[in-house]
Amino acid sequence: MSGFHEVRFPARLAFGSGSGIERKTEIVSLASGYERRISPWALGRRRYLIGAGVKSLVDAAELLAFFEAREGRLFGFRFKDFADFKSCALNVGPAAADQGIGTGDGVTTAFQLVKAYGGVVRDIAKPVAGSVRVAVGGVEAGFAVDETTGVVTLAEAPGVGVMVTAGFEFDTPVRFDSERIDLTLEGVDAGRLTAVSLVEIRV
Repeated sequence: MSGFHEVRFPARLAFGSGSGIERKTEIVSLASGYERRISPWALGRRRYLIGAGVKSLVDAAELLAFFEAREGRLFGFRFKDFADFKSCALNVGPAAADQGIGTGDGVTTAFQLVKAYGGVVRDIAKPVAGSVRVAVGGVEAGFAVDETTGVVTLAEAPGVGVMVTAGFEFDTPVRFDSERIDLTLEGVDAGRLTAVSLVEIRV
């Protein structure tokens, strides 16, 4: 059965990786010359190519072992996307006011971490331990966070209309998108891996 391992891909093995976001849009051309465009995807899907920067056999062996431990494509894992891993700009630290995660109703105490990209809102399910900050009505508050789901639980329910915000670092949940990894021996302690693809998964 497929599942998810709460382990992060070694960051140093990701140097030299490529990344991107894919979307799916269905386009219908009308007789009038206009187009009708719809998307069955609510969010973009991130993809990565890793392994290109791995040159030593020690690093190659570590990547191969990580692949084997995940049983290829079977189990997902955490991946640090160096282009998008904070609730804020990359050149500053997370602040409790970075992202709006909910509005109080006097009853609800649990709120999902999210990150907004304009009008698109992405659930953040894999916050980094110790990085989350939360504010209620602009004042930092006590909370607990489930680091496997990204759900924040406050000690008290915020009053009606009170804004709840959060700042954090996060990992992207991914899986391998290949059934094999190939290694070419180039020297006594040198090897070259073919690029290995990762794809974002919903958890």
